Amino acid sequence: MKIIIVGLGKVGRALTRQLTADKHDVVVIDQRADVVDDTVNIYDVRGVVGNGGVYDTQAEAFDGGADLLIATTSSDENNILACLVAKRLNTRHTIARIRDPEYEKQLRFMRKELGVSMVVNPEKATAREISRVLRFPNAVKLETFSKQRIELVEYRLAPKDPLAGLRLSDTYKNLGVRVLVCAVSRGGALTIPDGSFVLQPGDRIYLTATPKNLEAFFRSLGLFKASASSVMIVGASKMGYYLAKELCGMRMKVRIVDSDPARCQELSDQLPEALVICGDGSDSELLAEEGLREADAFVALTGLDETNIILAMYASQQENCKVVAKINRRSFAELAVGKGLVDSYVSTGMVTVEQIVQYVRAMQNSRGSNVKTLHRIVDEQVEALEFGVDAALPFLGVPFRELKTRSNVLIAGIVRSDGTVIIPSGQDALRAGDDVIVVTTGRDLADLRDIIE
Repeated sequence: MKIIIVGLGKVGRALTRQLTADKHDVVVIDQRADVVDDTVNIYDVRGVVGNGGVYDTQAEAFDGGADLLIATTSSDENNILACLVAKRLNTRHTIARIRDPEYEKQLRFMRKELGVSMVVNPEKATAREISRVLRFPNAVKLETFSKQRIELVEYRLAPKDPLAGLRLSDTYKNLGVRVLVCAVSRGGALTIPDGSFVLQPGDRIYLTATPKNLEAFFRSLGLFKASASSVMIVGASKMGYYLAKELCGMRMKVRIVDSDPARCQELSDQLPEALVICGDGSDSELLAEEGLREADAFVALTGLDETNIILAMYASQQENCKVVAKINRRSFAELAVGKGLVDSYVSTGMVTVEQIVQYVRAMQNSRGSNVKTLHRIVDEQVEALEFGVDAALPFLGVPFRELKTRSNVLIAGIVRSDGTVIIPSGQDALRAGDDVIVVTTGRDLADLRDIIE
């Protein structure tokens, strides 16, 4: 497809890397000539220096319009304008990154009247990801599929974890709970395991199951942790606002700490259910005074990765406290997770790229089984995709044991049209109307037919 990316910040560059890897014809636009030159040299794309909201600039990118324009500049208004100009140039689809909560009230107007195909709010999407982890504190990361009927959980085995030393086939048999370990990361090496795989301390495992079965699985091991009920957030950013709003809606007790008096007052007015504390969130004495010891979850959302990591390390000393840190720099995230410095981390850039790539994959498909959901796991080495199954799929009703699927593909879950969830085995088969979750180490699955050799 012909794709224009306007704005070459972290998200714009990450999208350029992913979409060129997916063999799309990409043109990048940015007002900084040096950034455009670097991107062109690294990713072998075409570049235009200029304002992406200007008609002539976009026309220079693709004469006659593109299939898709993605506007990811730091300005919401510029992103909206770029999408409006793109529609005048007959660009089929447009995506705008929009952060301001004020625009939340008119998203329907933007889609219907302005023709914006998709609006991505990175802070809100990331806040939602954090709230999912706080609902299930055992998870390092938690993703959902098929309207939350199936969950994919990342879990790290501790040195004396009851799963350590167990063969997966024995684990499934002895615990009697339908879960599937669909990927394992060990010392940086990735494995799509079979039943003979033996788990070891330090493994990061990825499980799929229904929410009920995941809870039963961890309860049977004596590892289950109840949902957080008291949360302390450091950082009154937009993400902090969205997260606090979400958690207050879940009836959690929320404390927010920030050093900006004006921002604290604004947040206090917007969120009367939360306790907003004006003070230095890096002051350990202040955190102790304001109830860190009583909190069962702590979230570091300052503007600095380094500060968030240090705060997470401090908070993790509190017993039974789930700790989440916002870490945007990938090298820092890998270090923090690899060394066990944080329980969980989130990256606004990764969340934004996932949402946009999911939309692009769905656009690519014209044969019926669209990509409904896409998540990246195992440090972005693996994709977990949800497809809808249409009646024209050539291998409907064929048992999985008779299918010659690609070696890097695993069918991890099925949700029937009546809501029944199946963790698949060899005798199961797909039916029209199913939702199916596929885990793959490849980056080229745009359609369910692509899983066959």
